[in-house]
Amino acid sequence: MAMAAGEIEALIKAALPDAAVTVEDLAGDGDHYAATVISERFRGLPRVRQHQMVYAALSGKMGGTLHALALQTATPD
Repeated sequence: MAMAAGEIEALIKAALPDAAVTVEDLAGDGDHYAATVISERFRGLPRVRQHQMVYAALSGKMGGTLHALALQTATPD
């Protein structure tokens, strides 16, 4: 079962309302995405913790409905 890019973005923004989120479907199949998430809430956190926050926002869909997500996180300049 595929997942729409808009659904991924909505889930992330629900958990991180200040985030700027871009999601790209890498293969056109609804299973392989790349996402960039920029949030002030990441400031001072190690990259691993930033990624954990995004994965938590996806409500357990990683590895199931969402097969692969290439993730980049950052804080605003």
